[in-house]
Amino acid sequence: MADTPRPAVVTGSTAGIGEAIARRLAAEGRPVVLVGRSDERLAAARRRILSAVPAARVATERADLSLMAEVRALADRLAGGTPPEIVISNAALMAPVAETTPEGVQRTLAANHLGPYLLMRSLIRPLEGRTARFIVVGADPGALARLPVDLDDLGFTRQRLGPVPSFRPFVAYGQTKNMNAMFVYGLARRLADAGITGITVNGAHPGIIKDTELGRDSRGALWLFQTVLGNLGRRPGPDVGADTPAWLASSRAVDGVTGRFYVERRAVPTAGHTTDRARCDRLWEESARLTGLPADL
Repeated sequence: MADTPRPAVVTGSTAGIGEAIARRLAAEGRPVVLVGRSDERLAAARRRILSAVPAARVATERADLSLMAEVRALADRLAGGTPPEIVISNAALMAPVAETTPEGVQRTLAANHLGPYLLMRSLIRPLEGRTARFIVVGADPGALARLPVDLDDLGFTRQRLGPVPSFRPFVAYGQTKNMNAMFVYGLARRLADAGITGITVNGAHPGIIKDTELGRDSRGALWLFQTVLGNLGRRPGPDVGADTPAWLASSRAVDGVTGRFYVERRAVPTAGHTTDRARCDRLWEESARLTGLPADL
């Protein structure tokens, strides 16, 4: 690591896994930038990190990753300072299927996929000629193997998403997590094709972790399922969930490694529907259209 490391940006870092990732990187001497939707929660997370790591250098940026205008403004602010060396996309939510943002985009799709897509793509040019690591926090590739992305219905307007209405936000969430893996593969390939070798991009599953707040708005059968799951066994906490994403951010063992998906620090395969080049290209092009970007880097 350089004597004066460039910042690590961690989205969704006001609690849970994101805060644990930021705290770990701060303890390694890395300046960190917390990104969240609430000034109050950002300030509280910053205080907790400073309490644990008094010498930490912690900045905050308020942005709602489900709003593309706020993502663009965030990217501009980040590029206007010292360009980050690490960008970890951890923010995620599970919104009702019918809920859309003021920009007219289904909120789960916007926050979990389009926001990270726009943020990371917007930082490529400011990082030109520098090294950087992009890490996208996904979900269990085994569990998601049966949830292929419907490329004709990214906003979940026509899919039934299963027979139990209260489970449908979970199914939509699962599809966006498969989009995360497809984005990793698509971006890694395009960076390589463009000769941009200094930026790597990898995905990670943090594990089934308690205290993430992901399902805090769940209702009905989904709430019951999550409650029962939370009471079974002893699920690990956010510090365990932070391990693989933080390791990908700082370990020399993955220098130059790109386009892979990791579970417990091991590269693992994901479902064929997430690696199929034609499918990844379709998702990439539609994501470009929805975020107002050209398809080419």
